Amino acid sequence: QAQLQASGGGLVQAGGSLRLSCAASRTIHSSVVMGWYRQAPGKQREFVASIRSGRDPNYADSVQGRFTISRDNAKNTLYLQMNSLKPDDTGVYYCKTSIGSGEYWGQGTLVTVSS
Repeated sequence: QAQLQASGGGLVQAGGSLRLSCAASRTIHSSVVMGWYRQAPGKQREFVASIRSGRDPNYADSVQGRFTISRDNAKNTLYLQMNSLKPDDTGVYYCKTSIGSGEYWGQGTLVTVSS
């Protein structure tokens, strides 16, 4: 099992930046995929970015070139650097990983981008 704790959300103006963090309660091997998802008000949760060792990170088209996903395996922490933020990026951001047959989600952190 693993517990994920997301943090770093907040209110930012359009064009600004935020960095989200997701701390895991245990070591998660670098070969295990970790990712970020988001859910805007009134919309379904959607994929944002994912990362695993040995492969290029994956990004949703809507954030490609603006967001960067990374992880610090020594700290068991996943990050999402978000630049050039837009009002459409507003939502609750969740981190996620899958270990064995289990799927684990963080509690979410709210990002609000004002125009």
